[in-house]
Amino acid sequence: MAQPEPDSVTVVVPTRNNIRTIEACLRSVIEQTHPVELIVVDNHSTDGTPDVARRFADRVITAGPERSAQRNTGIDAATSTWVLWLDSDMILPPRAVALALDTARATGATGIALPERTIGEGFWTACRALERECYLDDPWLHNPRLVRRDYLLGDGAFHTDMSGPEDADLRMKMRASGAGIELAPIIIDHDEGRLTVRDVLSKRYYYGRSIPAFAAEHDGAVGAQGKAVLRSYARNHRRLLKDPAHAVGMVALRALEAGGYALGARRGRKDRAQS
Repeated sequence: MAQPEPDSVTVVVPTRNNIRTIEACLRSVIEQTHPVELIVVDNHSTDGTPDVARRFADRVITAGPERSAQRNTGIDAATSTWVLWLDSDMILPPRAVALALDTARATGATGIALPERTIGEGFWTACRALERECYLDDPWLHNPRLVRRDYLLGDGAFHTDMSGPEDADLRMKMRASGAGIELAPIIIDHDEGRLTVRDVLSKRYYYGRSIPAFAAEHDGAVGAQGKAVLRSYARNHRRLLKDPAHAVGMVALRALEAGGYALGARRGRKDRAQS
């Protein structure tokens, strides 16, 4: 079998009922200045998402049951040297792939992180956007998004017992193995729509169910992650003071999220004990 070109990239997009955002996401992929292969892995959507995906993608694969497994399916199907995964509510600037590859060539890194900013409407979405601004210059908190495919095959694949912490799990596995991760000079948009407290709590409870599996793989990582987040807030205190209303909302949202994570983790521990 012929070896793929060194700069070849496959973009893997896992989806499930993302009709609101899927077209903008996939359009941003096919409009990259660097050519890419686009694989959408759809988890049995019922809202027309697969129909939109077939208009843009080179391949649409139906697979589940969760995002980690979907990403692994896309990685296995890729024909490139590099794989970039993108959630279906994210939008890439046109030069995102080209700049990520430039960073990889310049640094020799195995993985490249692309920092995100939140876009959308409403008070709570603005609070989330302010929070993300505090992380833009913190390489330790950014998870890799473009990674050499040969690293991802086998032990480097996404942990299928995790849905939420799987990105941080990959980051920590890579750092432990000595695989370099660098930050590309690009920012991608994460369209979170109009966030509500109910939405946030529901998602954090769901993600929290994976925390016991994450903690079992990385001793002390949950606490270390929390401390790193607090350090980012401290470094950006002037930014937060300039927007006090959303800063207070951000703190309230983080407190609610912590409660959602804790409840989800308690459920996750029960599930692990029963399995």
